[in-house]
Amino acid sequence: MTGHRHARLFVTATRYALTEHLRNRFAMALVVGFIPLWTALAYAAIPDQRIRFQLRATGDTLNPHGNELTEITGALNAVTLIIGFMMFASAFSGGTFDRRLALAGYPRTHLLLAKITALTLASGAVAAYATAVSRLLWTPRQPLLLAAALFCAAMTYGALGVALGSLLRKEVEGMFTIVMISVIDLALQNPIASSGSNSPVVSLLPSYGAMQASSAAGFSTTVLAGHLGIQMLWFISAALVSLAAFQHRTRNALPRAVTRPRSA
Repeated sequence: MTGHRHARLFVTATRYALTEHLRNRFAMALVVGFIPLWTALAYAAIPDQRIRFQLRATGDTLNPHGNELTEITGALNAVTLIIGFMMFASAFSGGTFDRRLALAGYPRTHLLLAKITALTLASGAVAAYATAVSRLLWTPRQPLLLAAALFCAAMTYGALGVALGSLLRKEVEGMFTIVMISVIDLALQNPIASSGSNSPVVSLLPSYGAMQASSAAGFSTTVLAGHLGIQMLWFISAALVSLAAFQHRTRNALPRAVTRPRSA
């Protein structure tokens, strides 16, 4: 009976989290319009001349078309921004409601698991959509690996969005932080935009594993499962930060008692 009650609480919290995302019309518009627009512009604006760069994960020298490589970077940028925005908006606007649920005795574990479930479903859907859009423009050699790389990157930035939504006090601060992290992260890894894309420093960036795996997916037959694992380690780290921030935000659910001044 207790297990059935916990399952019901989890399903209710998950349904609420998914409904909140679906009601975010701006996020839905970004998914439908921004992903094809940004990836198509990245593909069309960059010349299709071949470039030579060394894939740091394997040491192999690849020779892809420049617009195809930039399209991968654009897809990663679009997916990470959208999922980061969605999770930040949910955590930021739903913080008060989460505290009220905790005050009413709703288990915080169920609330957090519901957010992770919603993040997983949203990341899977957006990654699949971005992969389908990419295949309309050109043909990656390993589309499933590309989708997996996009999914892992989205999960990482979604967890970062939850952490920022729980820690920051202003909405503009969170949006700006997510944009800057994604832009710096991916611009430094693009061989066309950065001459230091093969520097050891890039291995410390949040989407390094996803960028390496997606580049291999586009232009080689090597399956970089280990770098997907590296990306998931980034997700786990961001999720732990989100967990701590969420626990801190909902810990003191009861309002503090108002101290009345002494009478003279």
